[in-house]
Amino acid sequence: MIVFDLINDEAPLFIEGLKVLFSKRTLSYDNVIGVTEGSRWKEESKAIKNVNRLAFFDELEKKNVDLKKELLRIAKTYENNNIYGCDISDKNAGKFIYSNFFIGLPYKDPNYLSNLEFFVEDNKIDYIIPMSEPELRYFSDTDNLKAIGRAKMLTASSEALSIGFDKLATVNFLKSNNLPFPETVLVANESTPNFPVILKSRTGSGSSAIYKVENLEDYNYIKSKHSDFIAQEFLEDSQGEFTCGVFRSKNQEIRTLAFKRELTSGYSGYGEIINNEQINNLLCNLANKINLDGSINVQLRLTKKGPVVFEINPRFSSTVLFRHMFGFKDLEWSIQDKLNIELEPYEAAKAGQTFYKGFNEFIS
Repeated sequence: MIVFDLINDEAPLFIEGLKVLFSKRTLSYDNVIGVTEGSRWKEESKAIKNVNRLAFFDELEKKNVDLKKELLRIAKTYENNNIYGCDISDKNAGKFIYSNFFIGLPYKDPNYLSNLEFFVEDNKIDYIIPMSEPELRYFSDTDNLKAIGRAKMLTASSEALSIGFDKLATVNFLKSNNLPFPETVLVANESTPNFPVILKSRTGSGSSAIYKVENLEDYNYIKSKHSDFIAQEFLEDSQGEFTCGVFRSKNQEIRTLAFKRELTSGYSGYGEIINNEQINNLLCNLANKINLDGSINVQLRLTKKGPVVFEINPRFSSTVLFRHMFGFKDLEWSIQDKLNIELEPYEAAKAGQTFYKGFNEFIS
């Protein structure tokens, strides 16, 4: 009997791996049991036989099992799990989140790709999930979106990436496909915009370099400093701003989730699930038009003329865990889709549910 602890954040990935082994008959369903605690990963753990943690240890105690001795034996045999975290610095919380954490090279380093290929081979990595946009751009520009060595890449489709990377290309895509769009031009080509206007980087991500400009003096100053910026129509925000998860499988099944959000230091610090037919129809239409395969994050505002998209982020966003907790498991679905496993059913979360982003502290 193999026992899995289903308490930690990696539990859903373990369960997906077990389901693959079951389907290939490499492992028997009857030879595996998961230990759960409370309601954490309750739905996911239904895929395997499971038992409550307290009941499990009570049963071991009745059988006079020497837990300390057994745990030491297991630790020596299985001292590493199969999830690795990577960053270019160890001055972050990654080393506390991942038991296997390593420092990689910046993507601009000439040895970046060869170093990554060596790590993939040396550690028998099966999948890479790029999380930062600069690295995604690098993989796209160097035609490495399918695989790095033996490891397959888990990203959105190439068309979604190329359109989402460039905010002017995003608007041109929306316009050419008769989808609502904000008027947008290169700041270098606009001398007298209608105020207020949004000035921002054409290629950057996040909200750190976005300016709402109210007058020509400020406009010309920012223009002189950032001639490569775009000038975008300011979309009214009386009904709020929305961040939306959009997943489309290789079989063209589309799943969506929309949050009305409030930003905290550039991140979604608070959000409420919204069930809006106009927004959902727009997201589904966009996913089909962009020929999406995978997951993206869409930013929009609900205006008098309906929902208007102003950004497409072609990656797993910072709200991926919130979405997962509400049952929108786009990371898991992406893995299932890549492994040719039937997607788990999706039941949309109820409108009105909210999330709050907090932070953990670590010491060493």
